[in-house]
Amino acid sequence: MSGRFENKSVIVTGGGSGIGRATALAFAAEGARVVVADVNEAGGEQTARMARERQGGATFVRTDVACARDCAAMVERAVALHGRLDIAFNNAGINLHPAPLAEVAEDDWARIVAVNLTGVFLCMRHEIPAMRRGGGGAIINTASVGGVIGTAGVTPYCATKHGVVGLTKSAALDHIGDGIRINAVCPGGTRTEMLAEWFKDPAVERRALAHTPIGRMASPEEIARAVLFLASDEASFMVGHALIADGGLTAQ
Repeated sequence: MSGRFENKSVIVTGGGSGIGRATALAFAAEGARVVVADVNEAGGEQTARMARERQGGATFVRTDVACARDCAAMVERAVALHGRLDIAFNNAGINLHPAPLAEVAEDDWARIVAVNLTGVFLCMRHEIPAMRRGGGGAIINTASVGGVIGTAGVTPYCATKHGVVGLTKSAALDHIGDGIRINAVCPGGTRTEMLAEWFKDPAVERRALAHTPIGRMASPEEIARAVLFLASDEASFMVGHALIADGGLTAQ
């Protein structure tokens, strides 16, 4: 199936569900050959099957982005399968149960930093040399609206996502000379498994909707469209940008 990403070699981390799954499927629908990476083997394999049904090539590779060896193996597999790496969407992330900072355990802090921030660093550290060998590429990192504003109760999450924005901006300046464009996407509330966990308390959902001018949460597919734009030639002059898709939250 032809499209903007015909025969492009793409990695999507956190591809087993939510925004990652929607983005992997969107790339596949436009002709990309996708490596779906996740620690969730069942979800990752399911995404790869769904992508193949859309006539895109897709392979699941179990990857813990907090493990440097896994990140290296993920990139090596993509290059072995497709001969190069053109696009990477570093999307894998976790959150903690909401709590004030003083109640956050050190182990929980270390884990969320390892996945959300160090994981993006490790992925890029291996993706960039592969892209450089191929003459360039595009990297999109998942930050969050929580990467540009603060939110009570989720301080570790916001801290890591602010870090992803800074990491993206600086890495973009380091490597634009290599023909690699690095940007971030900053989703607002999106109906994923992570958000569903928060919204088990209906009052939490009501408060979130009250602060979102558009009056609803995003679908994963809406965020995927923003990611594909950043990966495409249509965004060829966008470098080190944090693209906010939040239904008007930060416009207030």
